[in-house]
Amino acid sequence: MAVNSKKYEITAPSADFAERISKFNIDCPEYFNFATDIVDVWAERDRNKLAMIWVDQHGGEKKFTFHDLSKLSIQAANLLLKHGISKGDKVIMMLPRLPQWWVFSLALIRLGAVQCHVPTLLTPADLKQRINFGKFKMIIADSSNADKVEAICDECPSLSDKVLVDGERKNWINYQTDILYPVKLSSTAVTSARRFTTKATDPLLLVFTSGTSKTPKLVSHPCSYPLAHRITAEIWHGLSSNDLHYTASDTGWAKNLWGNYFGQWIVGACVFIFDIRGKFDPDLVLPMLEKYSITSFCAPPTIYRMLVLNDLHKFDLSSLKQCTSAGESLHTETIRLWKEGTGITIREGYGQTETVCMICNPAGFEPCQGAMGKASPGWDIELHDDDGKPVPDGEDGRIAVKISERRPLGLFNGYLFGRKDNEQCFIGDYYYTGDKARKDEDGNFWFLGRSDDIIKSSGYRIGPLEVEEAIMQHDAVHEVAVVGAPDPMRGAKVKAYIVLHDGWEATESLVKELQQHCKRITAPYKYPREIEFVHSLPKTFSGKIKRDILRKYAETGEGFWE
Repeated sequence: MAVNSKKYEITAPSADFAERISKFNIDCPEYFNFATDIVDVWAERDRNKLAMIWVDQHGGEKKFTFHDLSKLSIQAANLLLKHGISKGDKVIMMLPRLPQWWVFSLALIRLGAVQCHVPTLLTPADLKQRINFGKFKMIIADSSNADKVEAICDECPSLSDKVLVDGERKNWINYQTDILYPVKLSSTAVTSARRFTTKATDPLLLVFTSGTSKTPKLVSHPCSYPLAHRITAEIWHGLSSNDLHYTASDTGWAKNLWGNYFGQWIVGACVFIFDIRGKFDPDLVLPMLEKYSITSFCAPPTIYRMLVLNDLHKFDLSSLKQCTSAGESLHTETIRLWKEGTGITIREGYGQTETVCMICNPAGFEPCQGAMGKASPGWDIELHDDDGKPVPDGEDGRIAVKISERRPLGLFNGYLFGRKDNEQCFIGDYYYTGDKARKDEDGNFWFLGRSDDIIKSSGYRIGPLEVEEAIMQHDAVHEVAVVGAPDPMRGAKVKAYIVLHDGWEATESLVKELQQHCKRITAPYKYPREIEFVHSLPKTFSGKIKRDILRKYAETGEGFWE
């Protein structure tokens, strides 16, 4: 089959942000392969161009150029090819923030194989469920996770091979020793950047959703998906080829693809990977921002809330130019404290595992504080009522992406093995995200929550985030989550689960104080009729609050998370 000679051309983004947005367009060719058309092109253009700075929590450091990653991934592709991986095969990866994650991901892209990354926090039972659901042929893991694989591999009939990226283990393909004794190159070996071709519509990636309210679904993205993350990197993060960008994310989350990979390397930025193991320690992050003169930082609200507890003025963060956040709504108090300490306003964005950054406060413009921002270029977004009809500005509605005239690049193909789920979210000319929002007269979208998070009390529709925003402004509150609890008179009442800062005691007088505080800040009918103090909130692997567990506990007293 003849290959279209038109290749994807890397061009530097404009330094003028207004011009960047007004002229923004993504040209998607018929054939596209991120490894060959982006990484290899940067490697050829500038042999010394830095792609990654990797640091472990003990201070160990490694640097990789695009040339390094091109060479290493070709080598890894040949290893996979030797062991039977070819185009269309499904491979699952369970690796921490090791450079080998990127090496093997690029190798799989070269071969046209379909990859899936899962969090290292998964239990053996979680892993088995995902392997069997996706019918994966191979797993790539490291020594710290190999025991989990061994515990369940005999119960996974589709799994034929296991690759260990560090050390040696019996009955595993040992990467470090196998590459020392490469097989004699055959006619099928990957010997250059142009050996394999993939269409932009070919399958590239499978990602399990974070599962805040039900069993995780398996999202399918095509080979064009990396191109769409130009929106994430250029429009939202505001990156150029001269930036060093750090996204605080585990490799098993879609956020890692958003912030540490596709879009950043397309624009030629260098990514900073901080390999923190175990519980996140904010005291380690701020010194890294200072030491490496990081210019762009992105993290979920949970991490920003931890960081602002420090005295930010103790660190030289003068190199920091852009700060962004997504995953959940960011409370205004956190935004204020970060601005006071760094001089930078955090800009929020919105998207899903199923999309790229589809709504954002773009770089170079004054953000609308508290709002997700405006629709990204190429994304036609409306708000609908329960009957699928557009709602006026200022009213709550379901976020709907129009797909009839032009399907936006970066929107997933659908859920693998999820016919019912696909039918529920793809309706007529629209894709429904499952989230609710409100749009103001300036075109800014304000996040309200998942559709099933909205509390209906005494005829009122109450978004939990509005109540949480009010409660978070009290000095005692470290974290809060609001859900609806059964009430015989109101149908549902607002209940708040609160984690207190150190030094505060959970007393009845504090409950009353918090209720009065909430009434002063927001509409009185929204205040929490019930408050329960807890030591922690249940969260997904990606740090999102699991409101389904909170709702179940509020309704039945069962499913407590501690």
